[in-house]
Amino acid sequence: MARVVKGGLIQAAIPDGDASRPIDEIRQSMIDKHVVLLAEAAERGAQVVCLQELFYGPYFCADQDAKWYQLTEQVPDGPTCRQFGDLAREHGVVLVLPVYEEEIAGVYYNTAAVYDADGSYLGKYRKHHIPHCAPGFWEKFFFKPGNLGYPVFETAFGNVGVYICYDRHFPEGARILGLNGAEIVFNPSATVAGLSEYLWELEQPAHAVANGYFIGAINRVGHENPWDIGEFYGKSYFADPRGEIIAQAPRDRDAVVVADLDLDMIEEVRQTWQFFRDRRPETYDEIAALL
Repeated sequence: MARVVKGGLIQAAIPDGDASRPIDEIRQSMIDKHVVLLAEAAERGAQVVCLQELFYGPYFCADQDAKWYQLTEQVPDGPTCRQFGDLAREHGVVLVLPVYEEEIAGVYYNTAAVYDADGSYLGKYRKHHIPHCAPGFWEKFFFKPGNLGYPVFETAFGNVGVYICYDRHFPEGARILGLNGAEIVFNPSATVAGLSEYLWELEQPAHAVANGYFIGAINRVGHENPWDIGEFYGKSYFADPRGEIIAQAPRDRDAVVVADLDLDMIEEVRQTWQFFRDRRPETYDEIAALL
């Protein structure tokens, strides 16, 4: 009998594209929106769901204003984490929840908390690769590089890994997630049209093929003023271990993507290609060197 899991992705825009609203207002409106969208995903049968990067605010790294530190919270004890952990239990879904984590005062990470279908907290992933690309991507102003490695979480519906936004440009962590047993890797993102859009449907299907797992790629939508660093172009999708995009959201509106993920395909593809078997790790020393 096929081992089929229904995956879910949620993409959304901030209200009216207006990031100049009071922070608490934006936060609450985005939380309210995602409560509804998560319920929709569950009603459509989704069992493993991921939200977009920094889902309860704008992509505030377009700014360099310290006011955005107001969005930080403890993981897993912050109010957003507690609320959505409860929702994971209520809906019986595994949930990947991207939040802005405060470890201790002055130490902040771009983090994804992972909850099992019974609402239990399984652990977290911290984004490793932090861009500082002016204008508009001032992430080094807000985040420390991740320090928890590349964990894979054994959930009620499969083994889940997380790679966040800019991480997707680095094949090393994507490979480690596969070696650690990931069956579904989620990449919650905030990326705009222009320089890297053509890579959006290239890199992550390539990770899926190279490592023999499913990818769930999530992007927000719309323009966010007053910065307007570009159009967040949505197009969230699932790619299978053959690199085929099997379900995709539109470019320009809130959406819930639900797709059947046949986890038996993973073993089939890995047995066919044998990329893990034929690796030559003894020749890879240079990849970890500070060249």
